[in-house]
Amino acid sequence: MGTSKYSSEFRADAVALYHASPGGTYASVAKDVGVNHETLRTWVRDAEQAVRPGAVEASAMERENRQLRARVKELELEREILRRAAKYFAGETSW
Repeated sequence: MGTSKYSSEFRADAVALYHASPGGTYASVAKDVGVNHETLRTWVRDAEQAVRPGAVEASAMERENRQLRARVKELELEREILRRAAKYFAGETSW
């Protein structure tokens, strides 16, 4: 990861300002502090996850689950291709 354009203090202040603004939207608060609204949304989400115990482990576990599901899907496709190939070649063989 590269160096951050914004300091940790600035991020924390922006998140605090968002939480202190009743009815404030990401876009309005982001405009006030001079950042993109998606950047502020990410900072708020990260700050909220950091407060929850086990959030880091849960996100790592979710990422691993996504990778494992993708691998299972890939293996099932490979198995299906091999099954069809075996069926095809078994029909071609005349003993």
